[in-house]
Amino acid sequence: MTLHQELISKYSDSISKCINLSNYSWFNLGGPAEFLFKPKDKNQLLEFLEDNKKNNMKITVLGAGSNTLIRDNGIKGVVIKLGQSFSKIKLLDNCLIEAGSATSDRKISNFAKENEIGNLEFLSCIPGSIGGGIIMNSGCYGNDISKVLVSIKAIDINECKEKVINREEIEFFYRGSNLSKNLIITSVILEGKVDKQEIIAKKQSEMIFKKKLSQPSQIKTCGSTFKNLNNEKKAWQLIKETGCEDLREGDATISKKHCNFFVNNGKAKSTDIEKLINKVKKRVSEKAGVNLELEIKIIGE
Repeated sequence: MTLHQELISKYSDSISKCINLSNYSWFNLGGPAEFLFKPKDKNQLLEFLEDNKKNNMKITVLGAGSNTLIRDNGIKGVVIKLGQSFSKIKLLDNCLIEAGSATSDRKISNFAKENEIGNLEFLSCIPGSIGGGIIMNSGCYGNDISKVLVSIKAIDINECKEKVINREEIEFFYRGSNLSKNLIITSVILEGKVDKQEIIAKKQSEMIFKKKLSQPSQIKTCGSTFKNLNNEKKAWQLIKETGCEDLREGDATISKKHCNFFVNNGKAKSTDIEKLINKVKKRVSEKAGVNLELEIKIIGE
């Protein structure tokens, strides 16, 4: 039995072979994972990472898939997907909330509302999980995660140890951070402020209503494709003004409601989305002189 086979055999109740990843991306696209590992808990995750040192299989951590395009040929090695045991949430002292990294942003926002903790309303408008949100410093309507984060717990893939990283140790910037790609975030602590539940609910509703007015819903998309750069115009404006709205590639198109949202209309492939992205980047560069930067992640072969 090879080292790979021994590893797969040992974790047979948590690992699967050749699993299609399209169900794990909001685009509903993507090829298979060579192996998909869903650890039962933190201890099993640590044990697996330690065992994998001998195998040296490539590791890719996949969050909620709300901002990720997975290529058609899938992902080699092991894809780690954190589940229920990493979705627990609890109230600490002084308006502090601790949440597992797989907890959805919306769940955290609602939990905060129930406990009369404000300043986390914006999370109700952010798709995905809090772990991925921290890595990319997700935000909207003038707020972002860097402003409410206290600390994270994360496992270093190489050291196979969990450590605490305080907010002051992390460099955040617009839709990004300097957190190492070798880290698997396991939990976070966020800080809000005391507020009345009805006021929090009103702020949430206003943000959600504003989002519904400007952004498409119930479609196969991963949200904003490009970052808003430090210039006078936002990405969607540059896309619109350079005549990219009607571009398409196969069954991949651009949303008429918000042209920074790229859409799989049902029969697109990841290749189509990626080609459409490159078409838009090329035209905006040629016509507006701006080099758009991706906000979504593209992973796989």
